[in-house]
Amino acid sequence: MNQEIEIEFKNLLTKEEFDRIRQVFHIDDHAFEHQENHYFDTPQFLLKDKRAALRIRVKNGNYTLTLKQTTAQGVLLETHEQLTKEEADALLNGTAMVQGPIAQILQEIGVPPEQLQHFGTLATDRAQWMYKGGTLFLDHSHYLQTDDYELEYETKDVERGKQQFLQLLHSLHIPIRPTANKIQRLYMKKYRAEEER
Repeated sequence: MNQEIEIEFKNLLTKEEFDRIRQVFHIDDHAFEHQENHYFDTPQFLLKDKRAALRIRVKNGNYTLTLKQTTAQGVLLETHEQLTKEEADALLNGTAMVQGPIAQILQEIGVPPEQLQHFGTLATDRAQWMYKGGTLFLDHSHYLQTDDYELEYETKDVERGKQQFLQLLHSLHIPIRPTANKIQRLYMKKYRAEEER
């Protein structure tokens, strides 16, 4: 298990803006890596209510279970555990439950691990590169017959990182858009679709 604080800024993009960023930073098709995020919550959405998220990320043959918790300061505390393919498959098909340190944290925040269910998958083609002391991520995500595009900036300094990100958007003539994180976008799309049925 390892833990880290994550400070990130996000902005949704149009397809045209996504293509413009690719041109400006010379990002070709080979720069993108495919990953899948499989999200979990209880039927009552206890994790969502606690501003937390649990996912298995599959990337380059690696399986990582990550619990994201929003701290009182508004930054993310991430707890990671490596899984085998068999452990990940068992969690995804509901024949096993979360074990170990993440299960202990879940119990401490009032989320019974045995109630967790896989509720959706979001796949992303992601390019990343260093930018002014942080890392930029350019994402094209696919979920529930939806495609979206996003620019994300991960940094160690909240104020400086925010200023650099906003300056970058301004220089690229990209408007600032309130941007929910990926799990929130998946929640919104999934439950809007169910309401329309």
